[in-house]
Amino acid sequence: MKDSVVNNRRIVKNTSFLYIRMLVVMVVRLFTVRVTLDLLGAENYGIYNVVGGVVAMLSFVESTLTTSSQRYFSIELAKGDFKRLGQWMCTNITAFSLLILCAVVLAETVGLWFVNTQMTIPAERMTAANVVYQFSIMAFCVKFLSIPYNALIVAHEKMSAFAYISIVEAMLGLAVVYLLSLATWDRLIVYSMLTFFVSLCIASAYVIYDRRHFAESRFRFYWNIKDIRELLGFSGWHFYGTLAMAVRSHGINILLNLFFNPMVNAARAVAFQIYHAVSHFSGNFFTAVKPQIYKSYAAGELESMQQLVLRSTVMSSLLTSILVFPILANTPYLLGVWLKEVPNYTVVFTQLVLINGLIDCTNGPTIAAALATGKIRRYQLIVGTLIMLNLPISYTALLMGAEPQVTMMISIMLSIVTALVRAWLLRSMLGFSFMRYLLMFARLVAASLLIAAIIYKTMYNWADSLLAFFVYSALAAMLVVVIYLIVAFSRSDVKAIIKLISRKKQ
Repeated sequence: MKDSVVNNRRIVKNTSFLYIRMLVVMVVRLFTVRVTLDLLGAENYGIYNVVGGVVAMLSFVESTLTTSSQRYFSIELAKGDFKRLGQWMCTNITAFSLLILCAVVLAETVGLWFVNTQMTIPAERMTAANVVYQFSIMAFCVKFLSIPYNALIVAHEKMSAFAYISIVEAMLGLAVVYLLSLATWDRLIVYSMLTFFVSLCIASAYVIYDRRHFAESRFRFYWNIKDIRELLGFSGWHFYGTLAMAVRSHGINILLNLFFNPMVNAARAVAFQIYHAVSHFSGNFFTAVKPQIYKSYAAGELESMQQLVLRSTVMSSLLTSILVFPILANTPYLLGVWLKEVPNYTVVFTQLVLINGLIDCTNGPTIAAALATGKIRRYQLIVGTLIMLNLPISYTALLMGAEPQVTMMISIMLSIVTALVRAWLLRSMLGFSFMRYLLMFARLVAASLLIAAIIYKTMYNWADSLLAFFVYSALAAMLVVVIYLIVAFSRSDVKAIIKLISRKKQ
């Protein structure tokens, strides 16, 4: 019981650091997107996102290995085996270096061919597009090498350092926008160069922090074929799952470019910037919770683990809803204030991607629970295949003349299916009760539909000034909290919340 209280306090503390980081990063990111779109123009901004998206298709490797590193590091920390932790650190760095070589070869052959022969890019912008592509590859390599160092900070639950470095990254983003405004030659090329420089600085910051605070972060050549096989075996199937997410995100972006033009890519990019800013709410909370899920599994506390999964799923949904519903209620007004020129399709893309995000925010805890077992072949094969269906279904729809936003509607439907399938698979993997998850998910859906109905009837698209927007947003946020307490949270959780508030008042 005492350990549970300590762990909960640690989660709250780490979440607090991450929320401070999130608020700063979100404000800066939204501001820089607005200015960058204005400075580059919609066409150049679309080119940057779709060309960079070809390299970002390789980010599934980055995402996979980040999760793999955190899993192994957290489990060794739970066991208190720092020697073994150091060995896993060195194994990760060695394996990542080899994988970078493979990724670069792929990017400079297949990827380069695709950019120059298959994508819809104006002929006069091809040179700039190729420069952007090369800087995107270099930024990917630098960020890739910093993965084990980033994962070690999270495993140690030193979220303050994670938060401070992210805030520095946001400030450098402001500097990039300022320098871009001073540029007298091709701003698209300048922007790609400056973005690479920021990636280099942040990667260096992670390495320096780890080397100063964690002895196990010091690299020495360590090669154990058994460890390499275990890491790659675990990562191999996780690759498949994260590749599916990359296909859904960047693959659909490229697909839209093939059927339409960079202006549609620009609209989608703006929508996803809002989505990423909002998703940091649930993402930060999950970052703080994830090490505890891994450590609960390592300690054999499966019942506590399931309780943590269920509660963190509801909390992730609540934290995301607090931002999503106010934005959904006044999307046209918000975009009009934020951007000088709103590209076509931006409003509908934004609303649909936020609805999709509201569903996806429930996946983090179940994914972590599955990954904790290390036995993820069947899990990733089923879930990854479902997610990958986004591409062929979207392609078929576009081929039949569908509008761009149909791709997001397809994604929403498949996200609902995969969310439930993930929980169903945990039955055999961990003995989790699917009915408990299904009941919780049904409460979340009911809460969301009730909130949407009330907002639509009372305040949809009513904001005509910043004051009105903030007032309606505050009312919508309060409505979300009240409905979640009544509908989404279990009675025991509500009692625990009331008890906690009562103690704070004393």
